[in-house]
Parts: sequence; C-alpha cells; structure tokens
Amino acid sequence: MRALVGERLQCVHLTWFIEHAEWLSDAPVVVDFGAERLEITHWKFDELSLTWNTIDPYGRLDWDWGDPAEPSPLRWRRDIYPELSALEGQVLQDVEFLHCVSPDMAGGMVALGFVFPHGRFTVFNALDENGIEFTEPDSSYRRHSLAA
Repeated sequence: MRALVGERLQCVHLTWFIEHAEWLSDAPVVVDFGAERLEITHWKFDELSLTWNTIDPYGRLDWDWGDPAEPSPLRWRRDIYPELSALEGQVLQDVEFLHCVSPDMAGGMVALGFVFPHGRFTVFNALDENGIEFTEPDSSYRRHSLAA
C-alpha cells in the first residue's frame, strides 16, 4: 500500500443495488489508481480483506443473484458520493492504517484512511459491511502512516 503514495486517484468504484437504489456496502470498495486497484472488504466484526487487481469494475459484476441469463441487479458506480468524486485526479499523500482502541465493541477494528491534498476518505468496518467516512478519524483510532 505504501507504493500507492504519490499515485493519482482515478476513482472509487462501489456496487449499486439497482432495485433498492442504494450502495451495496457488503461488496468490495475498489480504489482505482489506474495501474493498480486495491479492493477492500470488511466483514464480521473483525475481518478485513485486501486484494489487488482481481476485480474488473469496468465489466459485468461477477455476482449472479438468480438466473445468470437475467440482467444483473447490481452495477458498478463511481458517482455515488460527491466527496469521492471530488478526490478524483488528486495525488495520494498518505495511506493510514487505523486501529480502533475504544473499550466498546469497536475496539480492535481496523480501517484504512486515504489522504489527499484536498480531502480524505476512510473505509471502515460498519459491523459486517463496509462504511465510508470523509472526516478526520476520531480519537478512538490510533493512526499508523504508511507514507514514510
């Protein structure tokens, strides 16, 4: 992930559930830097999967929910959050590994923060699915910068 620092963000792909007109937060968040795509998935209360270049967000989704001959109820979108769209084209300044140290149920969870010159986003565990925030992490997180 350190090698992504200095790369220009192309976009962030999210899965759109057409029928419900909402982001399917169980699906991976695909952070696209052009030559490299990082795929992030949180599930359960303490598991995080990071994969590289295994998902093609420009093609048909691989998930078949029913008859594969039927049109997919899902599609990739990159325009769900204007805050993410505003980061497109910016150069990544830092990736932060965030470790929650709160005494409650969130204690021990991890998140990834992406810092740009004019904004940031964090992909966190939203209790068995992905969540996205656009503000600075609160004091319950210990930050570990991967830039240096």
